[in-house]
Amino acid sequence: MALNTGPSLLDAIVLSAAAREGTYGYKITQDVRSVMEVSESTLYPVLRRLQKNGCLETYDQEFGGRNRRYYKITPAGRQRLDESLSEWEDYKKKIDIVFYGGIET
Repeated sequence: MALNTGPSLLDAIVLSAAAREGTYGYKITQDVRSVMEVSESTLYPVLRRLQKNGCLETYDQEFGGRNRRYYKITPAGRQRLDESLSEWEDYKKKIDIVFYGGIET
């Protein structure tokens, strides 16, 4: 069973993957796809939207005779990721209470 991932959570996941220095688009998509079912055609628009919103910046670097586009998280992106992580922890605690019968983790 695959749980539905809303846009806000997907943004946070992509920002987290992009927070590693020197990460290129294909690597981000592979990192995300290794833990959840999502298509590349879904992830590249997320990368572009996050860039447009000032959460990511890009730079190109030659690799194997071609330019590879790298993504770097911006201070605004870091702030958004930190807020998302805090919200995730609160959400997870509440869901854990329901799932595990009142046991907080």
